[in-house]
This record gives sequence, structure tokens and C-alpha cells, in this order.
Amino acid sequence: MSVHNRVEVMHGVNLDQLGRRPAAIYGELTYDRLEQQIDGYARELGLRARFFQTNAEHEFVEHLHRLEGMADAIVMNPGAWTHYAWAIRDALEIAALPTVEVHLSDVSHRDEWRRLSVVRELCVACVSGQGVGGYKAALERVKEELDA
Repeated sequence: MSVHNRVEVMHGVNLDQLGRRPAAIYGELTYDRLEQQIDGYARELGLRARFFQTNAEHEFVEHLHRLEGMADAIVMNPGAWTHYAWAIRDALEIAALPTVEVHLSDVSHRDEWRRLSVVRELCVACVSGQGVGGYKAALERVKEELDA
């Protein structure tokens, strides 16, 4: 029996700037601390997290293309690309892995344009507005999918 516990945690544009962005919206953690927290959550659940972050949309797309055989599921925060990057949506469809969309802030109660997600229909769940704890919820949902 094979173990399905490899989770690709993908962060998009501007997530590497955590700690410099408005703390009231994004929290006070730096990107490095965010990764450490997520890794801890993953380990608690018996998952192996691997991280990827880029500010270049084409690199995000290419990374999704390369996930075959490398990951069993995805936790994805595309940042602002969530709202308009149809190429990312198409690449996610090609990857065909169980995916949870996650956002630190509550995008449904922010600017009108942030309410659209071009990837949501391809995701098994969306976690929004729970800060870093939202990643724990996202990993728990991924684990449910992998255990099913």
C-alpha cells in the first residue's frame, strides 16, 4: 500500500512580503515563519509539506505542470492571481490533484474584485480569513481527501 502524504504548498505573488504587508489584514508572521508553522501543522497530521513561492505567474504555472508524481495534493494561496489568472486555473486543472485554496485574509469581505476566484471550482475547499490557522484547516481537509 502506498502512502499518499505529499502536499505541495504553493504561494503566489507578494506572499514572500509577509511581515511588510498590513498586519491587520495579513498578520504579523514573516513568510519564513509561515512556512515553519505550516510545516509543523503538516507533521502533526502525518503529511509531508514541500513549499514553493514565486512572484512570476509563468513560474507558478510551470510548477503546477511539474507536480505529476511529486505531490499527492496541493494547498494553494495564489495571492492576487486568485482573481484573474486563468492560466493558473488551467494548469491546476492539468495537475488534477485534490487542492484546497487558502487565504490569510477574509477575501469575501474585502474589495469587490477579491471575491472572484478563478480556481475555486477546481478546489475541494476554500479556507479564508483564518490567518495562519487557515493552513491547518486546509491541511486537515487535504488529509481527509487523501485518506478517502
